Order: sequence, then C-alpha cells, then structure tokens
Amino acid sequence: MGSGRRPAAGSLRRGPARPDGGGGVTGPGRDGLRIVRLANFVTPASGGLRTALDELGRRYLAAGHEPVLIVPGAAPGDVHTGQGRVITLPAPVLPGSGGYRVLVNRARLRGLLEELRPDRLEVSDRTTLRWTGEWARRARVPAVMVSHETADGVLRTWGVPPAAAGRAADRLNTLSAHAYARIVCTTEWAEREFVRTGVRNVVRAPLGVDLERFRPELRSTALRTRHLRGQDVLLLLGSRLSVEKRPGRALDALAALRHTGVRAALVVAGDGPLRAEMERRARAERLPADFLGHVRDRVRLARLQASADLCLAPGPAETFGLSALEALACGTPVVASAASALPEVIGPAGLAAADTGRAFAAALRELLGRPEEERRATARARAGHFGWDRSAAAFLAAHDIPQRHGALEVRP
Repeated sequence: MGSGRRPAAGSLRRGPARPDGGGGVTGPGRDGLRIVRLANFVTPASGGLRTALDELGRRYLAAGHEPVLIVPGAAPGDVHTGQGRVITLPAPVLPGSGGYRVLVNRARLRGLLEELRPDRLEVSDRTTLRWTGEWARRARVPAVMVSHETADGVLRTWGVPPAAAGRAADRLNTLSAHAYARIVCTTEWAEREFVRTGVRNVVRAPLGVDLERFRPELRSTALRTRHLRGQDVLLLLGSRLSVEKRPGRALDALAALRHTGVRAALVVAGDGPLRAEMERRARAERLPADFLGHVRDRVRLARLQASADLCLAPGPAETFGLSALEALACGTPVVASAASALPEVIGPAGLAAADTGRAFAAALRELLGRPEEERRATARARAGHFGWDRSAAAFLAAHDIPQRHGALEVRP
C-alpha cells in the first residue's frame, strides 16, 4: 500500500486517479462516490475509532469509492494510505483530554469541504462537528453522523447526575437527529437513547474484527511467562486510560480477585491521563501489573490478547467495544460493564458485571471455572459473527449507496 502526497488541501479539486491506481477516482463521470469523513478525538494512539475509520475506508476504496478522511493534528498533512486519502488539519489540544485535538476552525474546514465537493458526508463526532450537518443540508450533500458513544453515558461518567445527564443527552440527540439525514448506531443499546426521544432516522451498522489478524494461534507461552510474573492467571485491559473508560476498575478487580486466593496478574495495553495514577496505586498496593502504554504494533497487540486468560472491558459508556471483540477473536473471553453495550456484543463468550471491583472479580472467577478449551472456542465463535465486510456494507447502506456483489473484498 504505497503512500503518495497530493497537492495542498486548499488547491484541491476532483483530480485524476493516482498513477499507481491506489485510491484515485476519475472526475465527474466516475461510478464511485467521494465519501468525505470527519473525525475529532482521534490521535495516532487512538484505539477503536482509528481502527474503525481505517477498516471502513479500505472497504469503501475496494468498493470503488473515494474515501477522504479529515482529522485534527499537530501539523498539516495530506497523504494517500490504504484507507484512501487522509487530510490532517492543524488543531489545538483540548485541555484535560489527554492529548486529543479538535477541529475548531470552522471557516477552514468549511472551505475544504466546499473544495472537496463530497457526494456523501460521514461525521464521527456528535458534538463539536454537529454544525457540518447543517452545512451538508445547505450544500445538498446526504450526511450521516456515527454515534461512537452515548451522550448520557459519557456525562454520567464525568459526574453529571443521571437525571440531568438524561435531559442533556435527549436535547443533544434531538439536535443531532435534525442536523443529519441519518444517525448510525453500532448496537441496539446505542440506538436506545435516540429512540426514546422519538428519533426515526436511526439505522444500525455493527463494527467488525479482522479474523485473520486476531486469532487464537497467536497465544505465546513466552509472553504469558513475561507478564504473569510468577502468577497463574493473566488478565488484560486494552483501553485508553481516561475517566470515561473507567480503567481503575481493572485494578479493583485484580485486588478483589487476589483477595479470594486467585494468583492473578494484569497487563495494561493503553495510555492516557490516568496512567500515572494507576501506576502509583499498583506500586502502593503491590499489585502485579505491567503498564505497556499504547501498543501501536497490531501484531504485538493481537499476541497479547491471545495470550491472556481473560480480558476486562470496564467502560460503562461503550457503544460497541472493538478491543473486546478483538480479544474474543483471539479466543479470550471478556468481562464487561453491565452498563455498556458490550453484553450485546460478547453474548455467551463472556459475562457482564456491575461497576464494582468485587462484581468484576466474581465474573472473572465464574469464567475461570469453565473449561479453558470450551471458553476459548466460544469466544472465537462469537467473534466470527462480526466481519468488516458486513460492517462496511451496512455503513454504505446507511449512505444509500448500492453495492456490487463481492465489491468490498480487500486484497493485500
């Protein structure tokens, strides 16, 4: 997948195909559509959102369309990648977000959209970019918003009382539904907060997992030995270490599980503003926990997921949980927050737990009581229900884009 630069964003029009055939689509007579995608709160160290954008972009490209992704960054950029064209606009860091940048220069983004002349607009931000829905309406561009988290869930996570969070979420969701032609939700659980206010333009499109990249055969005895640190059970937390993800619950669960006599250790793959605090706590309580930071190497991450005995997904506002699904594909069962969408995703391949360390520890013990071969086979089988081709087909359907049979296949 070669990478090539194009002219600066400010001078761009619908141009000819790239010489290597990697992502260009010729002018007005082309069969494919230019799908411009906008995303905030995505960084090089992002997890699920960045993965979803990449996998969907690759399949839009394979189906003959021209995906263009616009994201915030520290410096301007304009490159071709395996997921299509990626434009980076300089943007400030949002204070207190742990490094996330936000596209705040409306005039610049509006000008870029006008020059790109999209056939479809796909927005992965339900707050700061909602104005683009109105822009799309005036420009007569069909636009969808992808809901990657529940509004009331995030507000509650940040300490807003449930009743107030619900009222604020209802207002926000009503405004979003009016701003876009469609709202895309990845689970029935995520759909509920829109449906309860009478929103009708909601469609469902599940995310997926790469079953070739994430597989049980990657399980490594050497890796297990390194992270077990002399213990018997290896737990994995793959998450951004920020408030809304509730990562401290993994340490609560580890402590509670060890208190019952289970010799467990924890490996944490992820970074964020709470990392230093979690590391201090692990040292103070002498909990066997390894903090790896963001694991950029996807093969290394898959080996970790395959080598763990159980995976933790404590985020209460998750609308899908790609990291948990990847763990299932690797044969590793998941204990997830009962308040999130994860129980819907993991099905019989894991358990849901209330938001306490003891509840998570009890669920972990129950899963450990199942025969290992059986629980790992169940996890892999569950992941088999979720593929990226199916996901991309659902997203394209949300855009009212007809598909040719087999068009989504991504070739190496």
